[in-house]
Amino acid sequence: MTSTDNNKTGTPAVKSHVKVGTRGSDLALTQTGHVVDALKEANPDVEFEIVVIKTTGDIDQRQNLAELGVGVFVRELEAALLDNRVDLAVHSLKDMPSSLPPEFALAAVPYREDPRDAFISRNGETLEQIPAGSRIATGSARRQALVKNIRPDLVVEPLRGNVPTRLGKLDVAGGPDAVILATAGLKRLGLQDRITQHLSCSNFVSAVGQGALALETRANDETTVAIAAKLNHDGTLLEVTAERAFLDEISGGCSASVSAHAKIRGERLEFSAFASTPDGTQVIRESLIDEASKAEEVGKKMGQLFVERGARQLVAGDAN
Repeated sequence: MTSTDNNKTGTPAVKSHVKVGTRGSDLALTQTGHVVDALKEANPDVEFEIVVIKTTGDIDQRQNLAELGVGVFVRELEAALLDNRVDLAVHSLKDMPSSLPPEFALAAVPYREDPRDAFISRNGETLEQIPAGSRIATGSARRQALVKNIRPDLVVEPLRGNVPTRLGKLDVAGGPDAVILATAGLKRLGLQDRITQHLSCSNFVSAVGQGALALETRANDETTVAIAAKLNHDGTLLEVTAERAFLDEISGGCSASVSAHAKIRGERLEFSAFASTPDGTQVIRESLIDEASKAEEVGKKMGQLFVERGARQLVAGDAN
């Protein structure tokens, strides 16, 4: 990294080279490529270098994500930030914990892609149409719980791997009858034609931050923060702020059977949330409309309501 630090006269540091950390999957590289292109356009005097970092979630393809714990796609990228191997990390926001340690900053959240989940079936049936006993594959505890709640007559199976690998399961003998993936990832990879059905966020509530990207930096690296902040989208930031405040309030990790979706329409914020036991048999669902300017307060208020109704116990599978 070529830079000059803040000097005694208070002149801002100047950076001519920024190392951008990313996972090595096709989707992560595609997303990061789009981000770097936008960064170059916004910062024409800065050179950007992509650095691939392997994460726990990429290395361990056998265990369920819930078993690997919170931050499985994030921890190694944050370690790379701390030891200066990278200056900026690009994440799928849904993979991030609901709050950051003080040494890190969420420098920007660019404009959000479609946050809905996508149902992709072998024979073109929707979630409502697919026959009883059909096998539905997903690696997400949230999606598993939602499917079990909406269609308890279906068989839900675990699924790991990158997006092309998971889609490929539909094309082999003995594979599942359908898979559920994020619409945003499919669109970014140009695979949206495979989608059978978009699942409504009001019913099949999407993951916190789904469809959004996060640009994370060291908190004390004001120059990189300023470079990244040029990509921030205010509306998207308000939406994910509400969602993350909700998740933080109920202490739910990104791999738990809990979800929230916020949508700004004019000056109003529409907010839907869901929590359930892992088997989807006991659920809490709520929605509300409030002022968009109060996004964090709205998320906290919904989170407190869920806590009062026993959401922490539901998510942990300890409900009576």
